[in-house]
Formats: sequence, structure tokens, C-alpha cells
Amino acid sequence: MKYPDGTLARLGDKILVWEGNEGVVVCSMDTDEYSEEYPREVLGYLERGIMVLSEKAGLIHYVNPEIDMRLLERKK
Repeated sequence: MKYPDGTLARLGDKILVWEGNEGVVVCSMDTDEYSEEYPREVLGYLERGIMVLSEKAGLIHYVNPEIDMRLLERKK
């Protein structure tokens, strides 16, 4: 999945999910990247998109981004 600005979402990205709610990408099915806490064996069935652990809404699966979603910091 890509953010509205065209940047490809990657594991570990800190993002603004929507105004007032930040989160971290915990897996990306599109790039085949999974964290230890959210492994392929558990979430790979989703096949597409990203899984975000957000501050205010918990885990959210996205195939398409929110309009206001943006990358705040990329994990190095």
C-alpha cells in the first residue's frame, strides 16, 4: 500500500493515521514484512495492505490509505 503522497508503506513506519491518531506499521503484506509480534503465520491470510497499531483504535488493517494518512518517520 502507498500513502496518499505515493510513498510505499514499510514495516516500522511511524504514521499519522488520521488527525489526532498516530500509529506504527506492524506488518506489510504488500512488501512481505512482518514484525515478531505480528508474524506472517498469523496475518499473512490478509494477503494485501498493511496492519497498523494505532494509539486510539488499536490494530487496523488497511488496503487503501486514509485521506490524511502520512509518514512521520521511517525506521532506519
